[in-house]
Amino acid sequence: MSSQAELLRSLHAGPRPLILPNVWDPVSARAFADAGFSALATSSGAVAATLGYRDGQTPGAEMFAAVSRIARCVNIPVTADVENGYGLPPAELVTALMDCGAAGCNLEDSDPVGRVLTDPAEQAEFLAAVRSAAGQDLVINARVDVYVRPAADPGEVTDAAVARARAYLAAGADCVYPILAPPAAIPELVRRIDGPVNVMRRPDGPTITELAALGVARITFGSGLHAQAADWVRELAATLAAQAASAGSPPR
Repeated sequence: MSSQAELLRSLHAGPRPLILPNVWDPVSARAFADAGFSALATSSGAVAATLGYRDGQTPGAEMFAAVSRIARCVNIPVTADVENGYGLPPAELVTALMDCGAAGCNLEDSDPVGRVLTDPAEQAEFLAAVRSAAGQDLVINARVDVYVRPAADPGEVTDAAVARARAYLAAGADCVYPILAPPAAIPELVRRIDGPVNVMRRPDGPTITELAALGVARITFGSGLHAQAADWVRELAATLAAQAASAGSPPR
């Protein structure tokens, strides 16, 4: 078993939740690793932005290359957000992840372009094949997208999230990720899903401390950290432009 995958998997079962900053390049990866985090995740949306693509439109080869650059610059486990696998057969997907040094991966159950949910039985079969190809050398985080593509009734959405999560864990996933689950649904999801649950920390949602108290096993941030960094760069650009203008040298 890969020591990095073993470490990453063990971090899902500790007394406190695993906090996984979502990084987008070697600079951000080193910053969070140097700050003392035990593992890192990539964000497909943030990586897409750094490469000049819209979220969901990054070619697979470019995404794997970005993950490789991130993984090789730190000495802690990196789990890669690879959307729905870029159409690769499970064995090829696992090989690509291993080649770029990933200890884990995020796999979502909808098409990032068409925004259509995958049939849960089909997704479970895909996850089982990925598990079979990887053995225990990859930590699989199965994203559940029903809150992104909700049904009419909130109760139906949570029931669907639980059903999908259970099927994905049975297929071999290590953790499930009902992305954008509303705060009110989180306690029920944690209670009804017999396995580690990943929740995305949002500025307007529960704090890390509150999520920990709810029993969440893994906390990530999506592209939110990159968005904050981009906001800071825009503020810096505006400040420099104002300084240049006051000196009689406006930017052109």
